[in-house]
Amino acid sequence: MFHEVVIHHIPVNGHQAAARYGNVIYPCCLGPSGIRLNKREGDGTTPAGAWLLRYLLYRADRMVRPRTGLPVFPIKPEDGWCDDAGSRHYNRPVRLPFAGSHERLWRDDSVYDLLVVLSHNNEPVVAGRGSAVFIHLQQPDGGPTAGCIAFRRNHLLHLLQGWTTDTKLVVPW
Repeated sequence: MFHEVVIHHIPVNGHQAAARYGNVIYPCCLGPSGIRLNKREGDGTTPAGAWLLRYLLYRADRMVRPRTGLPVFPIKPEDGWCDDAGSRHYNRPVRLPFAGSHERLWRDDSVYDLLVVLSHNNEPVVAGRGSAVFIHLQQPDGGPTAGCIAFRRNHLLHLLQGWTTDTKLVVPW
């Protein structure tokens, strides 16, 4: 298996990018402000760097367990992710209800039906350096993410089959 997924930003197209995995290129979407080396919370950029793929979360009520070499866990209605830079839980999963600012992982749309947690800003966590940077599914209109990397459902399901915890996501600067 291949051990890197490399993202190539297409500057003339704003949030559009291409991901190379082995010899195959997959279209993907980034944040509306492109790629930034020094990501800040809420800046709309996808952070430059290299991160390991930690685990996959998925909506078991909407699909069967995807085939992958990553650890896999179903998303529950009470699952969230803290994006409150002032919280000791910043950039970590939380159980809802949660008093601080957070993202709900159990969404009405399908964007988080597949969600890969990355090692971005977690060893150690630095407040304000970006939270909830995931690989997930694209919006139906192919619009930008808030700073994540998003793929079409069929492409992400195909990619997941080759991914393990040794796979790195590389976003060059």
